[in-house]
Amino acid sequence: MKYKCHICGEVFEIPEGGEVVCPLCYATGDVIEPIKEELTELPVGDKSAVYNIGYGLYVITCNDGKKDNGMICNTVVQLTSDPVRVLVSINKANYTHDVVKETRLMNVCPICESAPFSVFERFGFKSGRDTDKFEGCAFLRSENELAVPTEHINSYMSLWVESYQEVGTHGIFICILSESGVISKAPTMSYAYYHANVKPKKKPSKKKGFVCKICGWEYEGETLPEDIVCPICKHGAADFEKIQ
Repeated sequence: MKYKCHICGEVFEIPEGGEVVCPLCYATGDVIEPIKEELTELPVGDKSAVYNIGYGLYVITCNDGKKDNGMICNTVVQLTSDPVRVLVSINKANYTHDVVKETRLMNVCPICESAPFSVFERFGFKSGRDTDKFEGCAFLRSENELAVPTEHINSYMSLWVESYQEVGTHGIFICILSESGVISKAPTMSYAYYHANVKPKKKPSKKKGFVCKICGWEYEGETLPEDIVCPICKHGAADFEKIQ
């Protein structure tokens, strides 16, 4: 990598991992500035570029007529301001998708950065088909009679589904905002913040196979099926990596 010394003006190159010292005046530290290599050709073929899209994390709540349900979602976007329309994308493998499609009602609750991993274990790693996700969870009800957790969220938005479209693995819900409120000024947790600060670090494994980068579920085998869907968080092959 190339560097420039702001003391003597010398431009020099140091191998990756080497000690950065100006070879002319022997300066070190903040007076040495790395020189970014000029991009001459665009890189292609790396689908992980989509991971650089900014995402927040939200609890989506609904009710199937018998019990309250909730899930973790990372795709919520405001589309219009008058009236306020919100887009919510939900994997069709999730029970919440079926309930919201049927009832046309949901609440979106942004998760605070201070939320513990247990929030994601409760709402993200179990299925509402056979689990009461609100058992032991403190909550209130909004005007649409859906649950709003009272801990680890900073606001809520009650939505009515105006239109729906299936797009591959997901259902796209275009919704009208019917009610909302701010609970705290705590910042919303981003997808990147979750991976860096909340999700438990992966323990070394002697298994041969692949691990889901979202929840940590492991698939044993030499090759990963292209159509694999994580049984815990419902993410596909793009979100798996080889166990090292």
